[in-house]
Amino acid sequence: MTKIFATGATGYIGGDALYTIVNAHPEYDITCLVRNSDKGALVATYYPKIKLVYGDLDSTELLEEEAKKADIVCHFAHADHVPSATAIANGLAAHEASRPGFFIHTSGTGILLFTDIKSGTYGEASDKIYDDLEGVSEVTSLPGDAPHRNVDKIVLQAGTEYSDRVKTAIVCPPTIYGAGRGPGNKRSHQVPELARSVLERGYGFQVNAGKTYWGNVHVHDLSDLYLKLVKEAAAGGSTAEWPGKPALWGAEGYYFCEGGEHVWGEVSQDIATEAHKQGLIQTNEVRSLSKEEADKCTAWGSAMWGANSRARAKRARVALKWEPKAANLHDEIKATVEVEAKNLGLKPGHARQAAGEV
Repeated sequence: MTKIFATGATGYIGGDALYTIVNAHPEYDITCLVRNSDKGALVATYYPKIKLVYGDLDSTELLEEEAKKADIVCHFAHADHVPSATAIANGLAAHEASRPGFFIHTSGTGILLFTDIKSGTYGEASDKIYDDLEGVSEVTSLPGDAPHRNVDKIVLQAGTEYSDRVKTAIVCPPTIYGAGRGPGNKRSHQVPELARSVLERGYGFQVNAGKTYWGNVHVHDLSDLYLKLVKEAAAGGSTAEWPGKPALWGAEGYYFCEGGEHVWGEVSQDIATEAHKQGLIQTNEVRSLSKEEADKCTAWGSAMWGANSRARAKRARVALKWEPKAANLHDEIKATVEVEAKNLGLKPGHARQAAGEV
């Protein structure tokens, strides 16, 4: 029976991925790391058969031990946490070559922001597009100070230094959207935070000229990619091979997971238009904010909305036949605005009431 150890079960990414995996393969023997009994009870309500171990990402001895016992480790919890990634890699390295362990790690295309961050350029478009197939060597050798690169390097090193025992795959999603289906956090970050900030400020905004590009993926489509990788790992990692098939694991096992691409200024306009339509703000105008003002809206706001992160998910499409199927980002704006308004205690028509129009 396939044994999986997973972190991030109550998080947005991990919760939805586990939903997909459990529903597709209820026979898998899954153990999840949870921080406390409240989190454990939440997971148990959704998934009574899942086993629980208690600790956090700094519980390195526990993580290493669970990785030793698992066939597959799905690290959904934190793209920047060095001790947990190191412990998982060490645990998987203890496997025998006859029974390799699979390490599926979650990174993020924030790793591609380094050029704009270094130059201090925010709000301007870039024509640089990375890909994970022909251009994978460029992606796996980005500068050490790029976001998430510190942990990417740990995972990549484990997959090359112990290639007979540790099979690694790094999943690198862009802007994720859509409601999650897990037991904990169901809210993504970038678009909801932008909607929240627009509602709080009472007007739409973009970072400087608002011309920057990011890729995007619906959380359900992202979970489908995790499922495909888990199924490949459960089958031994070498199914459906053909001459010239792209590598699934190791030095080239890197997966951008995009279903489309957006311009942040256009998303800001969509949010402002929808919020105005719902009577939540008084105008649908979009103003320009500086880097400093964007960072006041949310941590790293200038980079999340004002730097470029462009990539193409070629490896997943070619090697795993993965294709995004869920609704596109712009179709989710209405629901996102409604949820953020509810979270803020706003009601449709709030802006008109505040202005004394009704």
